[in-house]
Amino acid sequence: MTPRMLSALARLNLDPWQEAAELAQLPRESATRRLASSIATLADGLPSHLENGIIAARLIALLPRHSASEISALRTVVDARDVRKFRAGMCMYAIFFIIVMAAQWIAASLQAPPRIDNTEASASSTVLPQPPSSNSGQ
Repeated sequence: MTPRMLSALARLNLDPWQEAAELAQLPRESATRRLASSIATLADGLPSHLENGIIAARLIALLPRHSASEISALRTVVDARDVRKFRAGMCMYAIFFIIVMAAQWIAASLQAPPRIDNTEASASSTVLPQPPSSNSGQ
């Protein structure tokens, strides 16, 4: 882009990189009309309406073109940093899970086993017969 075009976009409060990215995704005719109308809104001595279309068409021709499948493929590419962050997060989660499970196991093993208290079969409620005494016959 020429400095004149950059300053024109700046006067329209447009980011040149963002505008170029948006124009590259549009069909050529739509992008040319959009850029020509942006150029036409500037009133300070820029070329006439016919020349606006020619300038816009030349600039649009310089933009890279991607097919719709290439654009969608670019949007689904996962950054390697995201994969590393995910793996690190999963490792931290696994370590945390192991620590919590070990703490539960230790806490359970330190507790006394539960007492089974069966009050129905207590020894005091059972009456046993007395064995015969060996002293009674003498």
